[in-house]
Amino acid sequence: MLLNEVKKIEDDASKNELVKLESLLNGEVSVYPKSINAKNGVTFFIGKKGIEKYLYLISENGSTLFDEFEGEIIDSSDSKVKECPQVHANAVKLQEQFEFTKPILLGLDNSFGFGDRIGLANPAHLRSLEGSEFKPIVAQQSIRELTRTNRKPADVMDAAIWAVFQEGYKDGFGSDADHLKTKEDIDLMINAGFTFFTFDPSEFVINEADSISITELEEKGKTLNWKVLDDDFDSFIKKYDNVEFDLKEGLVIKPSYEDVLRATVKYGNAVAHIKTLYDHLSSTYSSLPYEVEISVDETESVTTPFEHFFMASELNRLEVKLVSLAPRFIGDFEKGIDYKGDIELFKQEYLKHVKISEYFGSYKISLHSGSDKFGVYKAIGQLKRGYTHVKTAGTSYLEALKVVAFAEPEEFRKILDFARVEYEKEKHSYHVSAKLENVHSSDKYSDEQLLDLFNQNDARQVLHVTFGKVLTTFKVDGTSLFKDKIYKCLKENEDVHYNYIINHFKNHLNPFK
Repeated sequence: MLLNEVKKIEDDASKNELVKLESLLNGEVSVYPKSINAKNGVTFFIGKKGIEKYLYLISENGSTLFDEFEGEIIDSSDSKVKECPQVHANAVKLQEQFEFTKPILLGLDNSFGFGDRIGLANPAHLRSLEGSEFKPIVAQQSIRELTRTNRKPADVMDAAIWAVFQEGYKDGFGSDADHLKTKEDIDLMINAGFTFFTFDPSEFVINEADSISITELEEKGKTLNWKVLDDDFDSFIKKYDNVEFDLKEGLVIKPSYEDVLRATVKYGNAVAHIKTLYDHLSSTYSSLPYEVEISVDETESVTTPFEHFFMASELNRLEVKLVSLAPRFIGDFEKGIDYKGDIELFKQEYLKHVKISEYFGSYKISLHSGSDKFGVYKAIGQLKRGYTHVKTAGTSYLEALKVVAFAEPEEFRKILDFARVEYEKEKHSYHVSAKLENVHSSDKYSDEQLLDLFNQNDARQVLHVTFGKVLTTFKVDGTSLFKDKIYKCLKENEDVHYNYIINHFKNHLNPFK
């Protein structure tokens, strides 16, 4: 009876809207139809009981698989049923049974990174991809965000596994270990199953190279890490000094001595650090799948076309294989708001970056702080050239807070007032420009105006960068100040949450078409 009911739901469902299972616990459980999968005589699906989700296993004849998953046997009139909590051990077992729940290498497929600081948005992220050519990265978190949210890499991976299974997404997903700075960072993330590694050498970039004198540049240049660079200062400079590189279609790069000197000092040690990280990854984990992105976006100065060419050339010489590179683009890519700058100029410069990537055999150009940059998406979509990776994170957190503002405005008022207090301390490691005087205390807004705050740049950034404090602050009695209430609200209002996320990311993805 129960198994027949489940199979009928699987056959009839065109969408993944919850369907009540009348034959299970008197109708207390609803199933996500696209999560229904059969393996070795067992039917698996994700079901929702109250506001919590479980993995259910059904078998008419019994199976050893039942013993492998943690959970409780539920008596049924005609089938043996096990109700399994969505814990790490069960996520690992699910990956062993279903290959599509394991992250893959995305290569040069256009890709979209859906960072999820809370861990409940990934199913909606996957739904938002309908009609798009982009491949999803649904397990994505930086070391900085892990620290600020008190999450572990396994928590991020588990959320992706449950989401992919719930949505029956079998087209392949990526997993981004973002902004890695040390060998230990690599070890931490690869042991959790991550496959895409974003190296962040920003601490080795010498930003003052843009402005110091030639004499100072020459002095600094001779102290770079030439051992790892496998070269020496004089021969290194000669490789580029006034050498003409024809990248075709009118793009010729011919750097002056000063250009070469500034690029060498600015990025030389960064290249050496990338090489060190890459060698650790490729030698220690040669049997595991991995691909590498380089990020120099969180630096103070713009990455010029020659500097991009220089880095790509040196990494190529050192046999560091890239799948993606994130330059520091012209204009401002602030967190949580649209691009600030001349779009036409950005478009011209972006095309140069694409041509450079093509010269070296192609890799993706990555947009970090890529959320909400709608003008940029349209500009790139119009070019119809190159391969693209977009990275987002905080914007999904803002959509979660919007659900709280909609469903529980009094709770959101407390979050807003708390964020205003914490903003000045929390903003320093993020590229933001919000002025606190433009975001008033919550008593100055009606409930309707609270929702309007998500269309206001200052408010978006104040809420955006204070996520860590909001999600990890506890009361004296040990209970969370906001986190548990936010999670409960999102679970109780899942349809609203999903609709917000889907609509928001459709606006991100559609301009690329």
